[in-house]
Amino acid sequence: MILKPVQCRMARAALGLGIRELALAAKVSIDTITRFERGNQLKERTTEAIQRALEAAGVEFTNGEQPGVRLTKAAATRLREAPKTAIAEKNRAAQRREKRR
Repeated sequence: MILKPVQCRMARAALGLGIRELALAAKVSIDTITRFERGNQLKERTTEAIQRALEAAGVEFTNGEQPGVRLTKAAATRLREAPKTAIAEKNRAAQRREKRR
C-alpha cells in the first residue's frame, strides 16, 4: 500500500497529532511531513516511516476507489478516554494546590 498525502492528513486529524508529533514519531523532519502533505514526492523509505508511525499510533489505512483511514478499536478507546484523563489530572492538580494553602 502506498500512503497518500491526504491519508496522512486524515490520520493526523483522527489521532489529534500535530506535524511536530508525527515528525518525532516517524524520526523525520517537520519539513518532510509538510512537504509530503503538500504532495511532494519523498523517498519510499521515508513514506514508509511515516506510515509505520501512524499505524503504531493506531491508524488503519484503507485503499481502493476512495482511500481513507480509520482508527483501531484500541486507538479509538484511548482517544475517548483522553479527555477524561485530562480532566481528572486538572482536578488532582487543583486539589494539590488547595492542600498547599
